[in-house]
Amino acid sequence: MEFVKAKTILSKVNYGNDWYGIDYNMNLYKGCPHKCIYCDSRSNCYHIENFDMVRGKENALKILEQELIKKRNKGVIGIGSMSDTYNPLEKEYEQTRGALKLISKYGFGVSIDTKSDLLLRDIDLLKEINSKNNVIIKFTITTPNDELSKIIEPNVCISSKRLQAIKELTDNGIFAGIMMNPVLPFITDKEKDIEELVRLANEYGSKFIQTYMGMTLRENQRDYYFDRLEEHFEGLKDRYIKIYGERYNCVVPNYKYLFKVFAEECNKYGILYKMEDIIKAYKKDNQNSEQISFF
Repeated sequence: MEFVKAKTILSKVNYGNDWYGIDYNMNLYKGCPHKCIYCDSRSNCYHIENFDMVRGKENALKILEQELIKKRNKGVIGIGSMSDTYNPLEKEYEQTRGALKLISKYGFGVSIDTKSDLLLRDIDLLKEINSKNNVIIKFTITTPNDELSKIIEPNVCISSKRLQAIKELTDNGIFAGIMMNPVLPFITDKEKDIEELVRLANEYGSKFIQTYMGMTLRENQRDYYFDRLEEHFEGLKDRYIKIYGERYNCVVPNYKYLFKVFAEECNKYGILYKMEDIIKAYKKDNQNSEQISFF
């Protein structure tokens, strides 16, 4: 694996209260091999060349430890927002596992975004961190259909394996759930599929599902996505161009109705879906607060 120089690993965030209550952000790798057809991180604004190639950061753990020592706020560290931290090379290099050891050592919390059940390797460290601070695990699951997931997320474990990973985490007392993001217009926005994913979430013990009923499309990301549409979904590219043009935020048609259906299904099973409720539920300093209403 190629390594790139890094001056810093942790960055303070200003959107934490709006996005899972995180205080810091950290990406241990640049690039991702999952080849998800919709990935926003391909966008030119992130300046990641050869996005499909994974690169590590030189002396990442040494830099991270130096930064953790200096932090007074033992807040929640978000991992994997730009590049999945559980890529295949993590099996060998264990950058993420090393970071979790340091996070535990210095008493911080952690919020992880992933599509990989490799995360289960580190369940011992997640339980250790959870005994001291806050832990939330977010598996991106865009469809309940394993065959469709192989097309839109070709180099990552299928949806059913991600659901099984959530079950194992919650059985071990880890707060875990689903990011149903993005929702792809005319591909993953079928009412019955949304209902089925919420049902499966309940069956596998998911504590929450978060969604915004749409996707992003911008330079480079749009080109890659359209190429995949022409390869797998005949005629759909022209439909996107006609409806969305060069729009950045592309909400699904009838999104208000679909979100209503989604919310009703979540309420039926007692699954959290509002960001503020998710944050309150996993943060230990809120455990003695009034019971959260699902409605």
